[in-house]
Amino acid sequence: MMQLLRFVALTIALVLATATAQGEKLVSTLSNEDISITSSFDGETLTLFGNAEPDTGSDQKFVEGPFHAIVVVTGPEADWVARRKSNVFGIWLNTEQVRFENFPSYFQVIASAKLTDITDAATLATERILPLTRAELSVEAGWWNSTVFANELVRLMTETGRYGIRENAVNFLSETAFSASVPLPSDVPNGRFLAHTYLFKDGKIVAEKSDGFLVRKTGFERFLGTAAVGYPLLYGLVCVMLALFTGWLGGVVFKR
Repeated sequence: MMQLLRFVALTIALVLATATAQGEKLVSTLSNEDISITSSFDGETLTLFGNAEPDTGSDQKFVEGPFHAIVVVTGPEADWVARRKSNVFGIWLNTEQVRFENFPSYFQVIASAKLTDITDAATLATERILPLTRAELSVEAGWWNSTVFANELVRLMTETGRYGIRENAVNFLSETAFSASVPLPSDVPNGRFLAHTYLFKDGKIVAEKSDGFLVRKTGFERFLGTAAVGYPLLYGLVCVMLALFTGWLGGVVFKR
């Protein structure tokens, strides 16, 4: 009996070792990991490069495709409030609102083909690849309100260019190497961003990798932003004094 158990354990170990030795890994990098925002900043486009390779310790010398890739780029998380306006006796008022906690302020999905051709809806939902799925899971307001307000939040953010789904936008340069362009609008939020890449084969995720980059203001713009956040009272007083001085100076000039 003991010999039989040892044989079964050895067989399982060999099977697991073989499966591990035949895996793929994803190697990726970004063209720029530090984006500086100045007064002349009008947006920028990053490029993500990736390649599928044999996993560490694998006996394979190369991997076989075809592969698909989905890149999900998310920006700094924040709390968002979506409000519904209603006409109450001729006056438009905010009658309902839903709060979304720790939700990305930037969300771009970039895929090598149609999402439904790459994988199934269950995988997309489980991995929270779509912005709508992430929005519905970031709020506790009942099924109906979560769905309605999540749709509206995603729609409004899409109109600003911060959210988007770009299918057929990942270009495979060979069977394993690919590149993807990541657009950043002129009003891109400051903070840390994450580009998470999923590598698919036969509809299944075989590897994934995360690459981070930073967006921040520099120069005088950064000084103003830091002063407004760090010293709000002093910043407000200086703004009021500057406005009064500008108004007085304008009056003197135009009086003459």
